[in-house]
Amino acid sequence: MTGLVLLTTDGQLAHRLIAPKWKAEKLYRARCEGRLTEREVEAFAGGIALSDFTARPAKLDIIAAGDDGSVADVALTEGKFHQVKRMFAAVGHPLTALSRLSIGGVRLDEDLAPGGWRELTEAEVSGLKALCGLDREMGKDLP
Repeated sequence: MTGLVLLTTDGQLAHRLIAPKWKAEKLYRARCEGRLTEREVEAFAGGIALSDFTARPAKLDIIAAGDDGSVADVALTEGKFHQVKRMFAAVGHPLTALSRLSIGGVRLDEDLAPGGWRELTEAEVSGLKALCGLDREMGKDLP
């Protein structure tokens, strides 16, 4: 997998960004084997049963579909171990590539080279904290 990774020393924020309770959306671009159809869109929307849990409903937007492979964006609010890969395998379309495009509204900076980094803006940090309810718990406005 490639794409966006957020690094932080704020353990509570990190936990809430990955905990399904807070519904921080993660957006992925997936390339898979075979032609995706409305059947897979509906399966993702209904939640997919995996061997150890049932994945919450996710939004699957097909970008390109062909017999040799398809490209789709997947938005979900949980992110368990290899979940996206497992969801695609469960519907018969193993992944060939996966990239995370955004977490909680912070998008991958297209100007960054692979392996590059940048600091988040104050607005991005504030937005993530607000999404996770940390701004209300602190009892004050964040910068």
